[in-house]
Amino acid sequence: MNRGPIVVTGLGAVCGLGTGIAAVWQRALAGRHAIEPIGLFATTTHRTTLAATVPADAPLLAGRGWSNAERFACTAAAEAVRTLPAAALRSARAGVFFGSSTGALFEAERWLSARLSGHEGALAPLAAQQNDGPGTAVARHLGVRGPVATWSTACTSANVALGAALDALRTGEIDVAVAGGADELCETTYAGFNSLRAVDARPTRPFRAGRAGLSLGEGAGVLLLETRDHARARGATVLCELAAAGRSCDAHHVSAPEPGGRGAAAAIRAALHEAGLEPAAVTFVNAHGTGTPHNDAAEAKALQAVFGARTATLPVTSSKSLVGHLLGAAGGIEAVFTALSIVHRLVPPLAGLEPADPALGLDVVLGAPRALPERNVGLSTNLAFGGNNAVVLLRSHAP
Repeated sequence: MNRGPIVVTGLGAVCGLGTGIAAVWQRALAGRHAIEPIGLFATTTHRTTLAATVPADAPLLAGRGWSNAERFACTAAAEAVRTLPAAALRSARAGVFFGSSTGALFEAERWLSARLSGHEGALAPLAAQQNDGPGTAVARHLGVRGPVATWSTACTSANVALGAALDALRTGEIDVAVAGGADELCETTYAGFNSLRAVDARPTRPFRAGRAGLSLGEGAGVLLLETRDHARARGATVLCELAAAGRSCDAHHVSAPEPGGRGAAAAIRAALHEAGLEPAAVTFVNAHGTGTPHNDAAEAKALQAVFGARTATLPVTSSKSLVGHLLGAAGGIEAVFTALSIVHRLVPPLAGLEPADPALGLDVVLGAPRALPERNVGLSTNLAFGGNNAVVLLRSHAP
């Protein structure tokens, strides 16, 4: 069934840069990163001390028993749907599609610490045992009665969720989707990535010669998706289109990317094929760009395999240099930034002044925002542990 384009009519963001699209976007354009010393837990036993955490004074929604991730998710979702009538959400024709990887693990850590210290405290949060806490919290908060599902595929989770929402809208299962991801920082995750020697002691430096690892982050990124007919019927302002999603697996290693980037290239080609686009149509890339030596090199090879010589002039950025790696929520916040780039025709620069690694052969956006043409196609990529890859394509809307 062809229901026409699937359009983006709302965006919501919570991350280290703040809460709300307007504030987050202005700070991103300034190349301002949010990677600072951690205040959530002590870092004295860890190799590093930095992460991009949501500010303690951020204006977040709160519900009884909500974890940090649920607060992030519901706050971003509420912003994304603010122009949508409540009746359109409280319907079997609306769905929630979310990505997450940690559930309420931060709260579970605090509960366990209290118990081990001899304090009974409250029961551990239910969401600590499951990854669907943020998505189901959004569904309850908004009253959504259609399909609600969470994907937990490590760093590709939110992009997989966006692809599932796209499929549900195209097949006619629903008319409206609240899609994205949310994750909270916890010490277990921080210790795990440090044990892998994957965390940079400095703020992450994607695609730089001196890059030494990622910086972790937390937050949520949410898109309101609708069929074009549904958006037109309610007079909604269309921001852009979600054109396609592509997925693949490297089948190579549990944590290391396939060095030649073949799996990532396959996912990009799959998305282009689904959208009916040639590689030449893509005008910029919001790359996975973790800042680890091997990931950045493999991703550069994937882009070269798809875009050929044009890779040297195709603007590439990485939102992770600004807000850190949001793990299961990475695709959500990065799709939000990609949509904003299309709307404002600007690509935010990577944070920092170090030059790009010339060995990668990429046109990395540095120093200032990069202007885009009137019509744009943005590629947002996420590559995960287990070798699974998921990408989405967003493009300018043709009225």
